[in-house]
Amino acid sequence: MISNRGILKTIGNTPLVKLERVLKDFPIHLFVKLEMFNPGGSIKDRTALIMLQQAIERGDVREGTTIIESSSGNLAIGLAQACRFLNLRLICVVDPKTTQQNINIMKAYRAEVDMVTDPDPVSGEYLDARINRVKSLTQSISNAFWTNQYANPDNPKAHYTTMKEILNELNGVAPDYFFCAVSTCGTLRGCSEYIRKNNLKTEIMSVDAVGSIIYSDIKSKRLIPGHGAARVPELFRKGLEDEYIHVSDLECISGCRRLLKSEAILAGGSSGGVISAIEKKAPEIRDNAVCVAIIPDSGERYLDTIYSDEWVTDHFGDVFHLWEDSDH
Repeated sequence: MISNRGILKTIGNTPLVKLERVLKDFPIHLFVKLEMFNPGGSIKDRTALIMLQQAIERGDVREGTTIIESSSGNLAIGLAQACRFLNLRLICVVDPKTTQQNINIMKAYRAEVDMVTDPDPVSGEYLDARINRVKSLTQSISNAFWTNQYANPDNPKAHYTTMKEILNELNGVAPDYFFCAVSTCGTLRGCSEYIRKNNLKTEIMSVDAVGSIIYSDIKSKRLIPGHGAARVPELFRKGLEDEYIHVSDLECISGCRRLLKSEAILAGGSSGGVISAIEKKAPEIRDNAVCVAIIPDSGERYLDTIYSDEWVTDHFGDVFHLWEDSDH
């Protein structure tokens, strides 16, 4: 089991922390699962590990295999770390929206970065262009394996453990509400399947981005990476959630900034969206209900965007009153 070896052994068992201030106006007990404590900095470390581990056990990945994936952020970094440890070649297919910081981290792990420069001519989306490039590379390179985070059933399996850890931290008591941002839908599906199979009385709240087509037919430009999707992931199934909540890019930024101000937690973009979604839902939640939310990653990879006053002003104008004057 590669999960018991070296740096990979530290993936998982991330802390569950109770928040005291960010939503203090609502009489609920809010806990967050801080996935930035994984060694690669995000929840995608779990996904990378389990997909590689299962592929190795099946014989799909062996000595000399080239791992290929379409990812511009956290999964690419999680795979880069794991492949460096396992001495596997990794090709990450990215697009011009990928931050230079993420590219530098991938290269530091000696991953190869393959940049698609133009969006798909049919859909107009970079994601489709990246996936087409992955398929081409997989066919042209002998002994290649596409981890395929969008459709690989091992992706959600990684998060059965996430949900087990949450229950252990809560002394076996199931939360009343579970909030989770969606993109590939791996985390949502894994946690949802665990909740359903174990008959837990937990309401599952899916948090999607405005402009994403997971729960909407209306596609629009999104600025926050790793939240929402331009195509419905193969892992998505209707009914994984009890309810879905849409949040805008600005609500993601406001949630991040308020979380930092009130709780000193520097979290990534989708985390701010989750905080804003909980605030929207909170008036309907009964007093003293236990709510758990996933915080997928750290804000360190968003310093040039979400936490840059200049970037925020360029895209949204003077909106700083949304968090600077807040009593939260």
